[in-house]
Amino acid sequence: MISGKWASRLMAILSVLASGQTAQAEALFDRGKLLATGGVSQVEGAAGAGLSTWAVISGYGTDRGVGINAHHTSAVLDDFTFHGSGVSVGLFDRLEISYTRQSFDTGKTGGALGLGNGFTFSQDIVGAKVRLIGDAVYDQDRWLPQIAAGIQYKRAGKAPILAAVGAGGNDGVDFYLAATKLLLSQSVLLSATARMTKANHFGLLGFGSAAGADYRLQWEFSAVYLISRRLVAGVDYRTKPDNLAFAREGDAKAIYVAWFPSKHLSLTLAGVDLGPIALQGRQQGVYASIQAGF
Repeated sequence: MISGKWASRLMAILSVLASGQTAQAEALFDRGKLLATGGVSQVEGAAGAGLSTWAVISGYGTDRGVGINAHHTSAVLDDFTFHGSGVSVGLFDRLEISYTRQSFDTGKTGGALGLGNGFTFSQDIVGAKVRLIGDAVYDQDRWLPQIAAGIQYKRAGKAPILAAVGAGGNDGVDFYLAATKLLLSQSVLLSATARMTKANHFGLLGFGSAAGADYRLQWEFSAVYLISRRLVAGVDYRTKPDNLAFAREGDAKAIYVAWFPSKHLSLTLAGVDLGPIALQGRQQGVYASIQAGF
């Protein structure tokens, strides 16, 4: 049941959108948070870095405002190509809701695997994240990081193919707890996330195994250095479960730079190593992402 405070806030949003009044809209979409502190859209659509999820809430809305972002990501790997597009909404720096559609093109490798050239796996992800305690920006004098809990429902396509490669199912739910600490005086951001998941290759190759693999605890880590107000550089490390008998799955890594020319736009470029995928060895390549919002 929605509390009275949240009900009134949601009614205020609907009223502003219905009225079309510029002054009210500017107050609602206040963009009051510091540049870059909302992160970018990570691979599953939540606010964070390229691979890891942070505890921050998407967008630049303060505790009195709303932020909306749209993003598109592409990664060109040794034997595969990945694309992801989606939207996220941050409500009053407390709640984040996101949706992402992913596709994974096997190219010529699909033919070698008996799937056909250009065979594409796909996945839809709906997520929600809530900030529990702490404030990454304003708690500089406290050791406490910003902490958030999240959930992501993932549903992959091509269920018969996923069953054939040994996946236990084509949908699943991830649960995670993220902690993010921004050290402004050192120009450093650190983040760690614990994720309970059954997802194979983020869910694109299904969930669990035919043997019925249960949830596994996985970890995501980020370290970011703020080169300037508009430019950051960082590294991500993310562990992944290894459920499928036919092919080993390894951890994912990335090194990246992100540019924030304004609060309406960010561009990310990364080198990634997603580990072995579908008997094709380590998949390394380039990852690029654009995020636009208000």
